Amino acid sequence: MTTTHTPDRESSGRVWLITGASSGFGQALAEVALGAGDTVVAAARRPALLDALAAAHPGRVFPVALDVTDQAQIGAVVAEVLRQHGRIDVLVNNAGRGLVGAVEETTEQELRDLMDLHFFGPAALTRAVLPQMRSQGSGAVVQMSSMGGRFSFAGVGGYSATKFALEGLSEALALEVAPFGIKVLIVEPGSFRTGFAGGGALQQSAALPAYEETVGPVREVLPSSDGKQPGDPAKAAAAILAALEADRTPLRLALGSDAADAILANFETSRQEALDWEPVSRSTDFD
Repeated sequence: MTTTHTPDRESSGRVWLITGASSGFGQALAEVALGAGDTVVAAARRPALLDALAAAHPGRVFPVALDVTDQAQIGAVVAEVLRQHGRIDVLVNNAGRGLVGAVEETTEQELRDLMDLHFFGPAALTRAVLPQMRSQGSGAVVQMSSMGGRFSFAGVGGYSATKFALEGLSEALALEVAPFGIKVLIVEPGSFRTGFAGGGALQQSAALPAYEETVGPVREVLPSSDGKQPGDPAKAAAAILAALEADRTPLRLALGSDAADAILANFETSRQEALDWEPVSRSTDFD
């Protein structure tokens, strides 16, 4: 782990560890945390991208090199953050990327790589910070999921699978750590101007002609939406901070009107299906 400044514990309130901090939601959350008077350990695969942010906030931003798919690196980084700053108050598991492809198109390696990034990495980071959070009797784990972590649609099965897994883990985690004063917040954004869909950031599986009708539109629409998404990352970051500071932090926080609309519509569809099939569900008990 490398840092650009000597720690200044007098200037810090909470200490945040944010992955994927060089752009998008990670960068926006770093700026919100700094605005709240906190200290940010900003993790990225290329920490040099964080030099300008660190220079603008001397003694309060500490860039670190971290690939969240490297389990050994995770342990070393968390240990070094605790050694230098004495605590981690907020962990934000934000590092990620998109993947478009039908289930049949998605290769084993593509799915495993994305699961490492979106599930096993955040799980390892969470495990690494929990002993210290339990010891201090406070803390928060922010899991950056997606509205695609609550429901899925054609072309994003692999991506949604990783977010579904993260949400299932986090739902149990929230119940387990609440007695220790630790909060868990699952964030489910819709379309935001984060660079998620542009600049080659969006990975695409090799296309099969058979799925042109169902997946083809997704392949076209997602990249073309870059820079035109309705969501404002700065407002999202402020909403996340407000949720963390609320007396009753929600387990899940949808962000963006598109996410709110889609999630609520999915609730209604799922509820109606469950009601329609309730007699069958109940018919399978022993007499």
